[in-house]
Amino acid sequence: MTSPQPVTDLMWAHWKTKTMLSAVEVGVFTELAKEPLPGPVLRDRLGLHPRPATDFFDALVALGLLVRSDDRYANAPEAAEYLDRHRPASYLGGSFLTQCAGLADDLTEVLRTGRAARQARDGRDFYRAMYAASDSVRAFQKDMTALSMGPARAIAEKFPWERYRSLADIGCAEGALPGHVLARHPHLTAVGFDLPPARAGFAEYTERLGVADRVTFQEGDFFHDPLPSADVLVLGHVLHNWGQEEKLRLLRAAHRALPDGGAVLVYETLIDDERRSNAIGLILSLIMHAEVPGGFDYTGAECRAWLREAGFSQTYVEHLEGPESMVVGIK
Repeated sequence: MTSPQPVTDLMWAHWKTKTMLSAVEVGVFTELAKEPLPGPVLRDRLGLHPRPATDFFDALVALGLLVRSDDRYANAPEAAEYLDRHRPASYLGGSFLTQCAGLADDLTEVLRTGRAARQARDGRDFYRAMYAASDSVRAFQKDMTALSMGPARAIAEKFPWERYRSLADIGCAEGALPGHVLARHPHLTAVGFDLPPARAGFAEYTERLGVADRVTFQEGDFFHDPLPSADVLVLGHVLHNWGQEEKLRLLRAAHRALPDGGAVLVYETLIDDERRSNAIGLILSLIMHAEVPGGFDYTGAECRAWLREAGFSQTYVEHLEGPESMVVGIK
């Protein structure tokens, strides 16, 4: 008889996520950023009912988000950095709340109909809606930072930036990638390339990271305007929004914009080549189907083939962290 463990593990994973999101929503991590607190004091400050509060706090300890010492609770280092809403340069809690609700509830309908949950016909409709108002632009930019912060830090360490002097981030959102790379490599300069409404968020975020004097923002639409010139062009969580022909169109545009010896760096939640193990890459591809018909995630082997078709002579794949990897093409 088989074990139900693979199924029940997924059920409990859902509850673990819900527990974290409730803690973000009621402000546990932001309150504890001020000082460690005894359980009853924390409970009263948050306005929680006495009966479930202790189990709730101790569940967060068991999840590795809080630490408890002498009956006082404090944030674990990761919670202190990423879940305190008063640390806007690294706060991910708001994005988790939006990403883990709403769209996931629509997946069954998307699977049955093939239609995007937000009625977008393609990526252009999706971005037109996201960039229509300042509030939605900023929310989208923060979501992209949540998705990109970990790989951006890994790219800052793993890519051979000492060989290059400049980079351009295509579809830069807030600028998490150039921000963290420039913070690590003071010899570099960068361009953030995105639609005009992204300018304010990019300026604010890069100023907060202390690199504003080495970055510029260039307005543009990557299907209509030439890409910026730089030694390295970065496409982070961009290609998966588009169909294969549009993916190739962007990679060809990157090839034209680069000097000889320049590099294009594509980072995504790549699906493993055997399509068996990176469930997150496959789930993110489902999200793309839900948001932008025609968009899909892909394997490293597929991306390397597209890079060669676009004219890049050398290509390789390198793991970054968690489910994220980068595919590099050299002109």
